[in-house]
Amino acid sequence: MGVCFIGRSNVGKSSLIKALFSLIPEVEVRVSKTPGHTKKMNFFKVGKAFTLVDMPGYGHRAPRDFVDMVEPYLYTRENLARTFLLVDGSVGLQKADRIALEMCEETRCPYVMVVTKMDKCGQGALLRNLLNLQDVIKTQTSSCFPQPFLISSVNYWGIHLLRCFIAHVAGSISLKETSKS
Repeated sequence: MGVCFIGRSNVGKSSLIKALFSLIPEVEVRVSKTPGHTKKMNFFKVGKAFTLVDMPGYGHRAPRDFVDMVEPYLYTRENLARTFLLVDGSVGLQKADRIALEMCEETRCPYVMVVTKMDKCGQGALLRNLLNLQDVIKTQTSSCFPQPFLISSVNYWGIHLLRCFIAHVAGSISLKETSKS
């Protein structure tokens, strides 16, 4: 099984992947200071558990063949367990993010919103952006997981929870309900 990360250039996809794999030294993730550095799909194999795909960013400095590269992958991958759509928490949902959201909706495959850079914005702007995002999820989506994940790759906020969720949707761990006696 596999999962993929999609988001605008400089949303923090590579930084998030590096934070997620920080406990797995054999998986090497490089992060460039240049926005739009990822120009092709990068595949990270996590043992025999699953594969994570880092898509190139859309928007500023996106590769010209972005849609031709990404859309077929999203539509044809039968082993794609979940798509993670990353949104920059400091700026909120942008026009390019809405286009990516529509693309995720069209595939009718389940996807999850991940709000990155939680450490980079003031509380007022963050709350406004999160309320707007929650409203979009409730009113404009049918395949989106209802709860966005709130992440800081710098401070590792939310990383463990997202790591567990990814392992769960990729079939690596199962969550069992415990009965109360």
